[in-house]
Amino acid sequence: MIPKMLPKTILVVDDEPHIVELVKLYLGNEGFCVESANLGRSALSKFAEVQPCLIVLDLMLPELDGWEVCRQIRRDSQVPIIMLTARSEDIDKIVGLEIGADDYLTKPFNPRELVARVKAILRRTTLAEPIIQSGPLEVGNTVIDIERHEVTIDGANIELRTKEFDLLVAFVQHLGLVLERDRLLNLVWGYEYFGDTRTVDVHVAHLRDRLAGSSVSIQTIRGLGYKAVLA
Repeated sequence: MIPKMLPKTILVVDDEPHIVELVKLYLGNEGFCVESANLGRSALSKFAEVQPCLIVLDLMLPELDGWEVCRQIRRDSQVPIIMLTARSEDIDKIVGLEIGADDYLTKPFNPRELVARVKAILRRTTLAEPIIQSGPLEVGNTVIDIERHEVTIDGANIELRTKEFDLLVAFVQHLGLVLERDRLLNLVWGYEYFGDTRTVDVHVAHLRDRLAGSSVSIQTIRGLGYKAVLA
């Protein structure tokens, strides 16, 4: 007898009950199992308990805000996180991306759009073919070990988050070619982005900082995107 496949669990963290119920309804209709928490600290406990495949995380939480929840989860896990913010200021979105969020939505949001983003991120993390080839990539003084998920510059290890690592691989595999932001979103995030492309700019800025001393340099091509070249 073939065992029945269990539904994927998504953790929704928000202190507004109607938001939680709306998200539960739409994600439940798509076959997901949805757990919820309404406080930052209870979100951390629930995360450890259910080990979700994705988290929908509100920023403005009582006691422990969404930024701190994200920081603590990122210490031990690369689970995808979609942040919700009630404010439209770019700084909220940028800070969220900088501390490790994968995507964000501004309230009020269309629940169908949230479902689409959840599916797209999970396709990227569980179903899509990896954008990277096996075996190490050597570019000047920089070596990218795909299987070990490690990068060294002149033999010294550098720490990269998952998206930064995937960005670097995408750039190296297209060395000298201009990659538009939309193309990078498809290569690294694995989906057509619904909002602006600031997430790419934030991650590229972080990657540049990490690559100090590397032979690989990422140039901004005004009006187009970015390209990696040998410095």
